[in-house]
Amino acid sequence: MKVSVLGCGRIGRGIYEMLKSVPGFEPGPVLEMKGLATEDFMVDDIDLIVSDPSIDAVVESIGGIEPAFTYAVKSITAGKHFVSTNKALIAEKGLELSALAKEHGVALIFSGACGGGMPYLHNLALAAETDEVLLVEGIFNGTTNYILDAIQRKGISYEAALGEAQDLGYAERDPSADLTGLDTQRKIVLACSVAFGKLPTGGICREGIGSFTLEDAAYLNSKGYVCRLLGKAGKNGDNIYTYIQPVLVSDTSSLASIHKNFNLAGYTGERCGLMQFIGQGAGRWPTATSALRDLCAIRGGTLRMMRDDCTDAAAVNDIEQRFFVRLPALYADLFDAECIETAGETARLFTKPVAVDAMHALVKSIREKGAEVFFASVEEEND
Repeated sequence: MKVSVLGCGRIGRGIYEMLKSVPGFEPGPVLEMKGLATEDFMVDDIDLIVSDPSIDAVVESIGGIEPAFTYAVKSITAGKHFVSTNKALIAEKGLELSALAKEHGVALIFSGACGGGMPYLHNLALAAETDEVLLVEGIFNGTTNYILDAIQRKGISYEAALGEAQDLGYAERDPSADLTGLDTQRKIVLACSVAFGKLPTGGICREGIGSFTLEDAAYLNSKGYVCRLLGKAGKNGDNIYTYIQPVLVSDTSSLASIHKNFNLAGYTGERCGLMQFIGQGAGRWPTATSALRDLCAIRGGTLRMMRDDCTDAAAVNDIEQRFFVRLPALYADLFDAECIETAGETARLFTKPVAVDAMHALVKSIREKGAEVFFASVEEEND
């Protein structure tokens, strides 16, 4: 199978190098931006790739929506199998690209866009064929996990932990997509499309880690809790719920044991129960490995990862959970609390069960008054 790569950054070059060494694959030209195509294997015109009948498949690692979407359409329309490591592209344009790939009889597979080197989406797709998937969840972002873990285990500030993550190459110069939970949202949306045949495009509740402090970590540690950023989605009657938010788990749970920049991705099937995968969720070689795994699946006859009956859907987040909240004491009476501790002008409380969407809306209204708030759900144990 002859394969061209779109994009020659860290991921794209890794894929190209692996194509040279894995039996059964031949690397085609690699698309690079104009002015940067300085090596013999590079080209700067997508038409040189899509018009080449010897190229069987294209792997896209550009990132973002454009020009990745335009290149995807050109590749698929030209009859090339299409593999993407681009979570933003598939989360926004996946339904359109999936329909186009089906029309032209080629593959659309994207396991490297969710879970990095972990074989998560492939196994999730197989589970959805043979079992009823009830829940998908996980720590899908290594940057935020590194930061939360450093604050809690090393006792350093949020700012210092973010600086470490950037120095180590885990966090981008602009880490906002990671810190706000947007990166996790895109990945959990892809998991929904595979598991449930629904791609949530609205109604998602999302909270990042920007409000977490060293003082929060010390307090929660005294209560036996560890904080992680979790993406979670499951069936809610005929709908699905989908949220991204900090969660508190027991310091003896499997989620608490995920340190540094590692990820944990899992699903629960009606018959198989809980399945979990732990590994590197990003990086050159883990993601390149997933791209090659996708190509091997195509070579074996797999054409689809997103379900053929997949439709867009609005998430319905009226499921109830208990929450921990830290906020100015003058707002504490807005919550139906099980218990409250007040120290000076700060209150820390645990709520009675409250709907996820109602909790996010209440916190938003308090922040609009200028208050600083940290909140996290208290997760039931899966272990």
